[in-house]
Amino acid sequence: MFNFIIFGPPGSGKGTQSIKIAEKYNLAHISTGDIFRKNIREKTELGHKVKSIIESGELVPDELLIDILEDAMNQHANVKGFVFDGFPRTCRQASDFDDLLNKRNEKVSLVLALDVDDNEIIGRLLKRAEMEGRPDDTKEVIENRLSVYNKQTQPLIKFYTKQNKFTSVSGIGSVEDIFNSICAVIDSL
Repeated sequence: MFNFIIFGPPGSGKGTQSIKIAEKYNLAHISTGDIFRKNIREKTELGHKVKSIIESGELVPDELLIDILEDAMNQHANVKGFVFDGFPRTCRQASDFDDLLNKRNEKVSLVLALDVDDNEIIGRLLKRAEMEGRPDDTKEVIENRLSVYNKQTQPLIKFYTKQNKFTSVSGIGSVEDIFNSICAVIDSL
């Protein structure tokens, strides 16, 4: 199994790249953000739980995320692996995720971060908010999400560097150029 984690600040392009990677390498794409938005739209019990958390820019509790992730993985039998988009976001989640994968006799194969500076992120997300009307993309919430990302997610670099699984590529440029950079890293394994 090839288990690929892509992370970066909100608006870095990880969703777009995850879909392209999943298609090229025949992997199942799992996006916790997509799972949450779907449940919010469908007004499920999970949707009610996470709506206020997401709209404030905070992170969903770890225990809930692991259960959601395991359920999503179980829905994809006979795949070559997974692209995890937006998960894990903290070292605790990464450790719990390693435990989950160990239980399944699997491991994380590669972790890749998209590097994009804060000013670029704010501009992208404000533009996306205009185009898509997303309530979680106001300037105040974007700045909070970046702050949360920098405090809680950046330590993942150290976590995965210690496991020799981490690399990064620039998340600035055309979608195709960024995709080609990611593919070069995957193909070099």
